[in-house]
Amino acid sequence: MRLLLAEDEKALSRALVAILERSNYSVDAVFDGQSALDYLKSENYDGVILDVMMPKMDGFAVLKNLREAGNLVPVLLLTAKSEIDDKVFGLDLGANDYLTKPFNSRELLARVRAMTRTQVAQPDARLRMGNVTLDQATLELSTPSGSFRLANKEYQVMELLMSNPHRLIPTERFLEKIWGYDSDAEMNVVWVYISYLRKKLTALHANIEIKAARNAGYTLEENV
Repeated sequence: MRLLLAEDEKALSRALVAILERSNYSVDAVFDGQSALDYLKSENYDGVILDVMMPKMDGFAVLKNLREAGNLVPVLLLTAKSEIDDKVFGLDLGANDYLTKPFNSRELLARVRAMTRTQVAQPDARLRMGNVTLDQATLELSTPSGSFRLANKEYQVMELLMSNPHRLIPTERFLEKIWGYDSDAEMNVVWVYISYLRKKLTALHANIEIKAARNAGYTLEENV
């Protein structure tokens, strides 16, 4: 899953990015409210961690703009404010949850899991195609022949493919969804991860395959 983190304390931001990435989230970090709103208008996220006290635009204003635009992405407000009125105000604006600093990293991760749970495509958190299963909770790719636990970006590439079977996914879409617009990643990085996944599917004797459409993108198809 891809998250946006808006936190103006850069040391804390770096620490949170490290914690989230170790838990297999892809994270874009911004340091002011206006940048957060710009990213949310131009990119797709599965969840947002939004500090309230930020320069240029505070988190409440970002959230208000977001909801007025009809964007229902799950939002966790992160702030030093602990007053009940602030919490109620944030929740009334449309926040999904509220976490007060200082906090434990395990609680943060639990709250992120809770707010993004509705984003999971299937109730049992598994995607299936052919004889292949992708467990969205454990990141495990498996067939009756065995299993692999995928690395973070491998998992995200496979999740995108299995969520859109038989649909052509442009290479640019992989870059946008997984690496982000501001990434220095080149187009060939997608091919590298596709290659990793093809090798794993072959080793697992999968009856599905990732097919390439020249200069267009990739599709996931069943072998016939």
